Amino acid sequence: MNKRPNPLDRYAANLAPGSVEWIGLRPRRREPLQSVSEARALAELGLEGDHRTGKTPGSGRQVTLISREFIAQIEHFTGLEPIEPTTLRRNIVVSGINLNALRRQRFRVGEAVFEATQLCHPCARMEEALGAGGVAAMLGHGGLCAKIIVSGVIRLGDAVSVMEFSDD
Repeated sequence: MNKRPNPLDRYAANLAPGSVEWIGLRPRRREPLQSVSEARALAELGLEGDHRTGKTPGSGRQVTLISREFIAQIEHFTGLEPIEPTTLRRNIVVSGINLNALRRQRFRVGEAVFEATQLCHPCARMEEALGAGGVAAMLGHGGLCAKIIVSGVIRLGDAVSVMEFSDD
């Protein structure tokens, strides 16, 4: 199922599931995110209603995820508390699962299947949003970028779970 087998894949399969805490859509570039209780994930395109959807079909950056635990780290390093998910401009906030362990893995969120493609590094906008040191505070805690493999609806409270590795 995964394209690039990795020796760590066998350990990722043992991750306990996490859950979706927040979902946000960016209607247009540089506009505030809209919090929603559910979103439709469209295979190879992105989240319906998000400005990036369909811009680069097949892109590895169709959806961005961050964990509540990473947000807590960013709060710690910046001294800002609380940091709202809209500030960090990621699409999905999860909790209870180590996002970095999902890198290059396929995972299910609600009805949809995603593949984590790369770390989601902070951009210069985080310096604007969080103040001086914002980018440095997010290094290693920016979350993941993913592409959508199977369409489906994702909702607040849905489980986030790693799919079993297969080399088919």
